[in-house]
Amino acid sequence: MSTLERTIELTGRLVAFDTESSRSNLPLIDFVADYLRGEGVPFVVAPNATGDKAALFATIGPNVDGGIVLSGHTDVVPVAGQNWTGDPFALRREGERLIGRGAVDMKGFGAVCLAMVPEFKAAALQRPIHIFLSYDEETTCLGPLDLIARFGDALPRPGAAVIGEPTSMRVADAHKSVSTYVTRVVGHEIHSANLHRGASAVHAAALVAGELLRLGEELVAMGDPTGRFDPPWSSLHIGVIQGGTARNIVAKDCAFHWEVRGVPGIDAAGFVEKRLAAFTQALNERYFAAFPGTGITTEIEVAVPGLAPQPGSPAETLALRLARANHTVAVPYASEAGQFQRAGIASVICGPGRIDEAHQPDEYIEVAQLAACVEFMRSLARELGA
Repeated sequence: MSTLERTIELTGRLVAFDTESSRSNLPLIDFVADYLRGEGVPFVVAPNATGDKAALFATIGPNVDGGIVLSGHTDVVPVAGQNWTGDPFALRREGERLIGRGAVDMKGFGAVCLAMVPEFKAAALQRPIHIFLSYDEETTCLGPLDLIARFGDALPRPGAAVIGEPTSMRVADAHKSVSTYVTRVVGHEIHSANLHRGASAVHAAALVAGELLRLGEELVAMGDPTGRFDPPWSSLHIGVIQGGTARNIVAKDCAFHWEVRGVPGIDAAGFVEKRLAAFTQALNERYFAAFPGTGITTEIEVAVPGLAPQPGSPAETLALRLARANHTVAVPYASEAGQFQRAGIASVICGPGRIDEAHQPDEYIEVAQLAACVEFMRSLARELGA
């Protein structure tokens, strides 16, 4: 069986595990662990705090610092409400397309890494190649942190990281940061005929939402110092608002979820947080002072660091050479690359498939993209081999 054929087979095996972020990924991790044992490859598994998910870090080659980590996440987005034409968790082939949830985002990349293990082993590597499989990338990007914290101590410290999110095998060196928030308002409930004797959580939430939208316009005016992103600015988006009981009841509760996506070079989240804190304090004093136990609070849920360009970094130089490319791109989505970079590991994103197919019904990856990724990995093996 060729490496590409093995890749297709392994893509099917990985897709068959329903690893939506709300579910456990342990069956998939157990499968990968058994596969690696069969290949004689050492690895460590790091469970999360509740024990229902885990990350895996494997090493092919010498157990020394300075290797290359190939990183991908095992979780996928939900399929509920999407119009699939077949079982999302049974990979099927239509011509040159492999269709299944996670095929492109990003189990195809994981399958390439696993399928390449025999070739990596045969390459007499002078520096190691690490395979890193994480969890919760689609929700928090916190899944790799436990193992990243062990780099240079219990685990060898990689010299560079390649995160295999779909880029059509182009080398991406930048993405925006993402910070997500929930704002909750507790009001004083009363009949709406006596509005002046209450404090509406919905009214206050609307005022806060309006302020956020104004702050979003200021982010747009700041633009994009890098000149590389589409849209060319940091953005603020309010995604969900829930609150109130009835039209004629002054609302007791309201909450909304929102996010800030910041271009490198601008602390968009810090800017919004500071301005919102001042606005909220003034509104609380004016609107809720007479009603104990009421008021507005905002909590940050997730803060995913951006990936800032590092021209000439070991990761960029290596990936461009392996991809036979002469320039990098920026991507509009966030990833775990920023977590590696924050830990001092030079990082880029380069993986098979198009991001446009991710999260869609009948998600697919083209066989040609998997083949291109295999060739990238073969070049990596030659680069690090004897």
